[in-house]
Amino acid sequence: MSEDEPPFDPFAIEQPPGERLQKFLAAAGVASRRHAEVLIRQRRVTVNGHVAEVGSRVLPDDEVCVNGVAVGPQAPRYILLNKPTGVVTTADDPQGRTTVLDLVRSAVDERVYPVGRLDFETSGLLLMTNDGDLAHRMMHPSFGVEKTYRALVRGKLRGLDRKALADGVELEDGPTAPAKVRVLQESGGRSLVEITIHEGRNRQVRRMFDLVGNPVIDLARVKYGPLSLGELAPGATRALTDPEIRRLKKAAGMAPARHRDQTAE
Repeated sequence: MSEDEPPFDPFAIEQPPGERLQKFLAAAGVASRRHAEVLIRQRRVTVNGHVAEVGSRVLPDDEVCVNGVAVGPQAPRYILLNKPTGVVTTADDPQGRTTVLDLVRSAVDERVYPVGRLDFETSGLLLMTNDGDLAHRMMHPSFGVEKTYRALVRGKLRGLDRKALADGVELEDGPTAPAKVRVLQESGGRSLVEITIHEGRNRQVRRMFDLVGNPVIDLARVKYGPLSLGELAPGATRALTDPEIRRLKKAAGMAPARHRDQTAE
């Protein structure tokens, strides 16, 4: 290097202009960043008429389309749904069953999507939003956002089995993280158990109780991070309040920000 040549500074390298396409799609309420990448790989996303690639960047004047329909940033929406049993947690269902999106369409104009899943047979608290960053953090186990379920199970939950669930049990897809387990009631050969986990594996709570010999009869999620189901009726929705949104973002490790109180609309 000559004496006149400045030293190399990696932080001085100019970043490409625009916003990453996955982040743009998440802000548009199309999908989480992870699912947005899937849509791009499936060649379902175009930018200015050209099929996009993973890693593409979007400028303010670019036209972005998903399946031929133009999309753009939306006002953030946060909806709490009490999902009934017999409803699928998907955007659409090939079998024509009722989806969670069917239940929220009358409550919000913007596109919102479920944060995680609840099984067909499982009811309870489901967060719906178009905030892709929040959805990613809420679902990723590294952020440790807790989910609490009320499980009606067969038989009496023995002390050793309760401890096993609390310490973590070995499922076919690996050991579970420690959980909080509390027996609320025992009657007529059944037990009502409250269990709190921060993972989100497929049918995890049901598989955990199956493993210790207490199969689930009925399962409902009653809390998700700082959110509680409260007295919301099955199938009903409500917008989160400003304080709830702030607590939610804090639980997900996001910087605090002020939000318009949706309940005032």
